[in-house]
Amino acid sequence: MHAPAASFRQRWTVADERQRLLQVIQPALIGLIDGTISTLAPIFATAYIAGSRAALLVGLAAALGAAISMGMSEGLSDDGEITGRGAGLTRGMITGLATFVGGTAHALPFLISDIGTALTVAYVVVSVELVAIAVIRRRFLGVALRTSLIQVTLGGVIVAAVGVIIGHA
Repeated sequence: MHAPAASFRQRWTVADERQRLLQVIQPALIGLIDGTISTLAPIFATAYIAGSRAALLVGLAAALGAAISMGMSEGLSDDGEITGRGAGLTRGMITGLATFVGGTAHALPFLISDIGTALTVAYVVVSVELVAIAVIRRRFLGVALRTSLIQVTLGGVIVAAVGVIIGHA
């Protein structure tokens, strides 16, 4: 096993639940939420304006850009010494990867060339992503599932609506 993977696994095993929350779960959740929600507007606007291929490319570009930005933001915002949140590089990588996953998942349906079908599949994927975020928040942060579903769905609907409105402008 590679040294960084083994080191991460060892740290995870000996960490208490609060350390895991601060050093892994919270950075991953931030990335997943940002990647999922922030990329909705550009992807859906592009889909309505230019079709599936353009939406796929814009979605991948948005996911990569957001991943780099969020990874850097998380990694540079705190070295972990004062807050105990763990090494900035590790948190940045976790956040960046989660942001990329969240932003890419609903871009992939645009591999389907028929825009109507691609949009339908993308809306389903977004719904699954938002439910997954709500479940993760419930499990690790103790947020009531109903409350979390309302919060993340409202954010997703607002950003997706911006994309749809701009895409029809």
